[in-house]
Amino acid sequence: MTDTLVLQEAASALNVEEKEEDGDVMEKIIHHIGEMGTYQLLLVVFMLPFIATWAFSYAVPMFILATPQEHWCKVPELQNLTLEMRRNLSIPFTDEPPGWDRCQMFAANYTEVLATLTRPANDTPLIPCRNGWEFLFNDIPYSTIINEREWVCERASYAPFSQSMYFAGSLLGVTFFGWLGDTYGRLPAFIGANIMGLIGNIATIFTVGRWDFAIARLVAGTANDACYLMMYLIILEFIGSRHRTWVSSAAGVLGGAGPLMLTPVLALWLKNWRTVVVATTAPGLLALVTPWIVPESVRWLASNGKVNRAVAILKRFERINKKEIPEDVLNEFIISSNNKRMTDESLLALLRSPKLRKCVIVLIVVTIVGGVGIDAVVRMSESIGSDFFVTFAISSFAEVPALALITVTLDRFGRRAVIATTLAIGSVFSFICAFVPRGLTQALIAVTVRLFVNMAISGSAQLAPELLPTPVRSSGNSFIHVTAYMATILSPFIVYSSTIWLPMPLVTIGVLSSVGALCSLLLPETKGQPMPQTIMDGERLVAANMLCGKAEFDDEPEELPTLKEKI
Repeated sequence: MTDTLVLQEAASALNVEEKEEDGDVMEKIIHHIGEMGTYQLLLVVFMLPFIATWAFSYAVPMFILATPQEHWCKVPELQNLTLEMRRNLSIPFTDEPPGWDRCQMFAANYTEVLATLTRPANDTPLIPCRNGWEFLFNDIPYSTIINEREWVCERASYAPFSQSMYFAGSLLGVTFFGWLGDTYGRLPAFIGANIMGLIGNIATIFTVGRWDFAIARLVAGTANDACYLMMYLIILEFIGSRHRTWVSSAAGVLGGAGPLMLTPVLALWLKNWRTVVVATTAPGLLALVTPWIVPESVRWLASNGKVNRAVAILKRFERINKKEIPEDVLNEFIISSNNKRMTDESLLALLRSPKLRKCVIVLIVVTIVGGVGIDAVVRMSESIGSDFFVTFAISSFAEVPALALITVTLDRFGRRAVIATTLAIGSVFSFICAFVPRGLTQALIAVTVRLFVNMAISGSAQLAPELLPTPVRSSGNSFIHVTAYMATILSPFIVYSSTIWLPMPLVTIGVLSSVGALCSLLLPETKGQPMPQTIMDGERLVAANMLCGKAEFDDEPEELPTLKEKI
């Protein structure tokens, strides 16, 4: 799924207005060390290769597993003849593109066929390919895993199976690294995810069959999200609120949309799927030097009692940015960090809260709709428009205006309004696109669908961390993403439904977008609201910012279990 849009969620999580009551002590510290100083700029630049790694990891499989559509059964006896003669003498014709059967051949004595150069009669029995296939590379002008390993016809399911394994790995990785980020720190989770991604992607090159390739894709999938998002969360902690929106958008364009548009160019330029995998995996090696460059999350360190490490990191910012934090502000940070909460602030406690649980369910629905919609449109690039590579590049470019528009509209109209409106508009364009003939017009409408669905995902990605309390922000977002990845497994089947009824995939996306638009109206508005620090804060935010009036919040909500009670 296009997780460059998920970049927005971290920005909003930390985008606490300076004017808010009491003021977050970290906001005061940022004011003194510089809202966008030298160190922050270096960290932002250092982050871009990791966002690119994620983008490549999502896009590259579509190009290394692309299927050359012009193929037919190989007949060894006829190999000395011209290509046209080989095909005409052994393969039955069909009325469907490419004009001949790709999976069957005549059951004939080809020694006799070669001697007479006479095509078998049309009523000759047919048999499956016995000696492999021959491929033409007019549509996919380079060798892919599909033609090398002949994953066509009865083996055509091998490629989507490997993609399903990648998403299964994503489920495992999002769950594990989300927990790891909340328990042992964002930096260990980030480094671990990138190491797993490196192992899985490089292992892909050395696979020879179906199962070892699927296992390699499973391992590579565990890096999804965490390979960049944990570092992004860390960096945004140290950036002033007025800089976070443009940093988020710039990172999405340069690190996300840029590599997505570059992927078809690399595939056409390198023309070797193994070289493409190596080239697009290489940026992840930088994770090995991350501990010497990127600091751990100060908020996480403070909330876990590691105050001395947090202060040391702040001193590093002072030194590099040539700024100084006043002693009273630093003391305030130390004192607030040492105040331990005695309530249960776990993910289970979050799900036990009726108000927050309902919101999480709605966010899951919206995320599923957006994720499935975008992934299905991307996978339809081969059937929408006239050129797979051009359609994919143009579709990826849709993220650029989407991120630009979301930057302008989110803070003006609010998260809920943007999500509902863009999903509704995307739904309308989906229905229109479904009944437009294949060609440039349909491709442009499909790009418009992706643009509006991208905006909806970006809005929900902002709202989620603004709603989730600090102690469960990482694991809570991971929980939402897990459900989205589970649903994304269905997108290949949505695309496949075109074999039943050609407009079916886009009609399905239109229906799902309509459902998502209606559901999003049940979310609270979080624009300009303080970021909740506890589950009780989150309940207050929900109660006071629903669409149908501001509900009164009971100052004595149902008791959350304390840590002592749990013990």
